[in-house]
Amino acid sequence: MPVVVDIDVMMARRKMSVGELAERIGITPTNLAVLKNGRAKAVRFTTLDALCEVLECQPGDLLRWEAESAD
Repeated sequence: MPVVVDIDVMMARRKMSVGELAERIGITPTNLAVLKNGRAKAVRFTTLDALCEVLECQPGDLLRWEAESAD
């Protein structure tokens, strides 16, 4: 998948656990794990907004696009 999720990078920079972040943004740790591992099919803007607020970052710090390599 060309969209890469870097939530774990921002969590590490903030020294924050999955459980703490999930609690602060109001979703379950399981749903946060699905999102941060790139297995989510979609993300709500309210969730993205909460992530950015809690992690003090921009959406581009959490999501980026990479072109697929032509093998």
